[in-house]
This record gives sequence, C-alpha cells and structure tokens, in this order.
Amino acid sequence: MSTAPDISHILEFLACPTPRAWVDWALQNQDVLLVDHANCEKKAASTALNLMYRYVDHHDLLNKLSRLAREELRHFEQVIAIMQRRGVAYPQLTAARYAGALRKEVRTEEPGRLVDTLLVGAIIEARSCERFAALAPELDEELQAFYLSLLKSESRHFRDYLKLAEAVSSRAEVDTRLAALLQCERELIESPDEEFRFHSGVPA
Repeated sequence: MSTAPDISHILEFLACPTPRAWVDWALQNQDVLLVDHANCEKKAASTALNLMYRYVDHHDLLNKLSRLAREELRHFEQVIAIMQRRGVAYPQLTAARYAGALRKEVRTEEPGRLVDTLLVGAIIEARSCERFAALAPELDEELQAFYLSLLKSESRHFRDYLKLAEAVSSRAEVDTRLAALLQCERELIESPDEEFRFHSGVPA
C-alpha cells in the first residue's frame, strides 16, 4: 500500500474537510468519479491557458501556468487511459455547481479579477488534493497509487496559485478575499447536491 504524502498544510488552508457522506457517495459512483475527474483536468488546463492569454505581461504567471497546463493535460491523459483499461465510457456530464459558484464570487474589475481568479484556482487545487487523499485509502490498488501520485503536483499547483495571488496583491487583500471565498467553498462542500461530481457537496 502506498503512503500518503503529508497534506496538513492543505487541511489547515481549507475551511472544512470533505464530509464522509461524499466519500461514500464517490465509492458508489467510481465510473462517474473518473469521468468527472477527467473533465476537471481539462478544465484546469483550460483555466491556466485562459489566464496566460489574458495576462501576458505577468512573466512569472506565464511560466508557472504553462507548466501547470502541461501537467493537467498529462493527468487527463492518465485518467482516460485508466478509463479505457476499465471499459468506462466517456459520456458528456453536466458541470458541477462548484466551480461556477466560486467564479461568481470573482470581482469583475481589475486587478481584483486576477487576484480572485488565482485564489479560486488555489482553492480548487487544494480541494482536489484533499479529496484525492480522502479517497485513496479506500480505492483499489491502481486508483490508490494514481491518486496518491497526483497529490505532489496538485499541491504544488495550489501553492503556485496562492503565491501568484500574493505577488499581484497585498497580504491584507489576499487574507480578506480568501476568507470570503473559503466560506463560499465550505457551503458548497457541505450542502446537498442532486448529482455526484468530483467537487459536489453531500448527497441530497
């Protein structure tokens, strides 16, 4: 059995842990878990690329997000390879409310828009890490090893987004915005959802 990396810094960052009810729901819906995980990796790469197009004068941002996009696409390839080996189809799924609800909290005027977008990216990456760690001990050997392997890179992505936000803003602003965004995220994680998704809340 693989040993899980230390994610105590992520648990301290997030406003709540994943409820046990979601873990049980995930174990009952492993095909959907893989499909939506693949979608999340594509969306993460797309978010990084969109930021690279929009903010071309931020060189550190361009470098970090270029690497992040490559890694997210590599993870996507790994997920669909697992799906293929397991005979899991790749249907279209409706998006979870999670990312959309967080992005509604993003300010529309610059530089607030960039700061909030980076902080939302950090929160999503942190939650993904926390869920990989929560699920891994209860999955089969292949999925457990895969999810634990993702923790290192996803944890770096979380730090990269957070550091980029701090670089383009003040510490006070980051702390204030994080508090509001993390509270919104907590409500999404702990509230009921009708459909299971990788970032859904608890079963309704």
